[in-house]
Amino acid sequence: MSSVNEYGPIAEIVLYHREHCDGKGYPSCLQSEEIPLQSRIIMVADAYDAMTEKRPYRKTLSEEEAIVQLKKTGSQFDPNIIEVFIHNVLLA
Repeated sequence: MSSVNEYGPIAEIVLYHREHCDGKGYPSCLQSEEIPLQSRIIMVADAYDAMTEKRPYRKTLSEEEAIVQLKKTGSQFDPNIIEVFIHNVLLA
């Protein structure tokens, strides 16, 4: 994405959206605040979407089940982002 001028500003956000707050993600093993805020937001939204959309390899979770799973992930996601996502997006 960085090679296309109009996408340059978001290339880093996309690059780091698979990082985990505990440093066990990829590609750079960034931790917590080292991960751009937008990447941390996308990470939570993407995980929720993957859990609640139909997949051929597993059952679809309800909103309630997905919320439980997001909260159970421990150090994968930013807990503040999870709370904001649940209260301001899902339950709003």
